[in-house]
Amino acid sequence: MNQINSLSILATAPCRADLAGGTLDLWPIYLFHQPAVTVNFALTIRTSCRITPNAKQQGGAIHLKSLDTGREDRFANFSALANAARHQHSIAALMVKFFEPQGGFTIETHSESPAGAGISGSSALMIATTAALAKYTEEQRGRKLTKEQLRVIAQNVETQIIHVPTGSQDYYPALYGGASALHLAVNGIRREALAVPAAEINSRFLIAYTGAPRQSGINNWEVFQASINGDKRVTRNFDRIAAIATAMRAALLAQNWNEVARLMREEWKLRRTNAPGITTPLIDHLVATALKYGGRAAKVCGAGGGGCVVFLVEPDARQRVAEAITAAGAVVLPAQLDLKGLTVSQR
Repeated sequence: MNQINSLSILATAPCRADLAGGTLDLWPIYLFHQPAVTVNFALTIRTSCRITPNAKQQGGAIHLKSLDTGREDRFANFSALANAARHQHSIAALMVKFFEPQGGFTIETHSESPAGAGISGSSALMIATTAALAKYTEEQRGRKLTKEQLRVIAQNVETQIIHVPTGSQDYYPALYGGASALHLAVNGIRREALAVPAAEINSRFLIAYTGAPRQSGINNWEVFQASINGDKRVTRNFDRIAAIATAMRAALLAQNWNEVARLMREEWKLRRTNAPGITTPLIDHLVATALKYGGRAAKVCGAGGGGCVVFLVEPDARQRVAEAITAAGAVVLPAQLDLKGLTVSQR
């Protein structure tokens, strides 16, 4: 066993909150609405993947375990994993099939995100798992993968798992942390780090979980089909959403919070008309409650239908809004701006 495979590998990656331009990051939708931008920021709600080599007496056995969901797989060796008809821990299993690591090992994954929260917990976990296996097999493969290569692998494997198109925006906060504008252009995707003070984001944004998981692939697939099929209403909405996202980038850079609030309200109004099920009675109630107690704007994270809502508040109203939406049935998550992005360590 080589040196790298005698060490335990731990990779962690943060989730995200999206502020504007979501769903535009699905190829090829953004090509129809140029210029296209998606704006988001990473959260201190993290996912992790740990790979521990087996003791010699265990040979090539492979153990995959999700600590937060309890899903688990055991295989005698890589061949048994590759030939299995089903996997309980599909993220780890399909990623292992891609990297084909030598020897036996245990993979343990964990996500601090609630299930179906809409804050890209699965995509962040894909990045952590991809990075961990890339490090674990680095000597075996004879090369080090770039962050963009990690992103492509993670996105493509996640598409294999959910069987519908996946957008690209969720993987960049997991890789880089901070606040970002993703420029989705004909010649590729470019990430721009947005220099917004962490203290401003931490004091002005709340993330709350509705307690109802959602399936982003389903909502996104409905909107994707409508766009590809030329639905005029969806096309007009995306044109406007693209313009809002471009303006959101500028408003954040200028720290013009009145404009950020206006754009969030407008984006949410448009988005909820794209497909049925994007909002729910509880989400509508939480948004109305927040506005009543000093909130400035709100929108669903991700594709909607449940999950989390991001609220923009005035700093002096933050606690009041948090208490009000908690009383209304939400769980306020202890999330701030994550500045680290992907971390990989070995010992």
